[in-house]
Amino acid sequence: MASPTELTAMRRAIELSSRAVLTTPPNPDVGCVVLDAAGSVVGEGWHEYAGGPHAEINALREAGERARGGTAVVTLEPCAHAGRTGPCTDALLAAGIARVVVAVTDPNDAAADGAAILRAGGVDVETGVLSGEAARANSRWLTPFHTGRPFVVWKYAATLDGRSAAADGTSRWITGPEARADVHRLRAAVDTVVAGIGTVLADDPQLTARTDPPPTRQPLRVVVDRTGRTPSDARVRDDAAPTWVATAAEAGAGDDGEVDLTKLLAALYRDGRRYVLLEGGPRLAGAFWRDGLVDRVVGYVAPALLGAGRNALAEAGVGTIDEAIRLDVTDVTVLGGDIRITAHRKA
Repeated sequence: MASPTELTAMRRAIELSSRAVLTTPPNPDVGCVVLDAAGSVVGEGWHEYAGGPHAEINALREAGERARGGTAVVTLEPCAHAGRTGPCTDALLAAGIARVVVAVTDPNDAAADGAAILRAGGVDVETGVLSGEAARANSRWLTPFHTGRPFVVWKYAATLDGRSAAADGTSRWITGPEARADVHRLRAAVDTVVAGIGTVLADDPQLTARTDPPPTRQPLRVVVDRTGRTPSDARVRDDAAPTWVATAAEAGAGDDGEVDLTKLLAALYRDGRRYVLLEGGPRLAGAFWRDGLVDRVVGYVAPALLGAGRNALAEAGVGTIDEAIRLDVTDVTVLGGDIRITAHRKA
C-alpha cells in the first residue's frame, strides 16, 4: 500500500502532468516525482513536448545519484518500448530505483508491460494509486483507448450573457487578442478541427492554427455538411491544411438524415485521429452534447452583454433542470480582459 509520503508525491505528479497540455499531444500528459531512500523529494519532471524526454527521464536527471535506492512516483506506467525516446524502464533500472508507484497502467499495447519488466529487474511496483485522479488529468490521451473515438473538446467564445453573436449576426470580435491567440495554440495541439456548415457559410473561417512560431503541422479541417453545400471558394478549401467535407452520404446518416456524429468520430479514429476540437456552431455543438460526445469544454467568456443574438449552445437534449449537463471546472485563467474556463462532464 502506498505510504502517505507516496500519496503526496502522486498528487504532486498529477499536478505536474498538466503543465504542458498544449505541447505533449499526441503523447500522454505524464508527471513524475522521485523520492530518495529516506522519502525526500529529490527530482520532479513532466513530459514537456512530443518527442522530448519523458517525465521519468526529466525527474531522474534532476535527482541524479540521489535516486539510487529510492522511489519513482509516476502518473502513467513507464513505457517499455523505444520510440522517439528510449524505454523509461531502462532508465529507471539504470538509476537504481528500488520502488515504482504507478497511478494508471498503460493501455497502449506498444508500450505495455513496463511494470512487468521492472518487477523482473527486482523493482517493487505498485499500481492503481490515485488512478481516478490521474486518469482525469490524462483523459485526453486515455479516452480514445476506452471509447474507440477521439477525445472531443468543445471550444466556444461568448459574452457574459451567453451570446456568441449579436442580433445582426456579427461575432468578430467577442474576445480580445489574448484569448484569440490561445485558441490558435489549442488548434495547434489537436489533430482535427470540426465545424458545421452553418458556421462556414456565416463566417467563412479558415480553421487553421496561426501561432508564433508556426506549428509543425496543421490539423485536419472537417466540415459537417449534410448535403455538401460548402462553397468551392470557402477558406476551409484552401491549401493551408487538409479538409474533409463530411456529407451524410459519405460519413453516414442518422435516423434524422443528418450526419451521424458517432460514425463521423469512428471514421476519424480509424484514420488515426485522437484529439478533436469542436468549434461550432451552436446547433452542431448541441448535437454533440445530445449524443454524449463531448469530453471537455474550453469556454472564452468576455465581460460584455448583448441581450439578444445567437446563443453559444443550441438544443442539447435538456428538458428540465434535473437533466442539466453538470460539469466540473478544472481551470479558470484570465487572458487579457477575458476569462478562459475549462471544465469536464461530471463523472
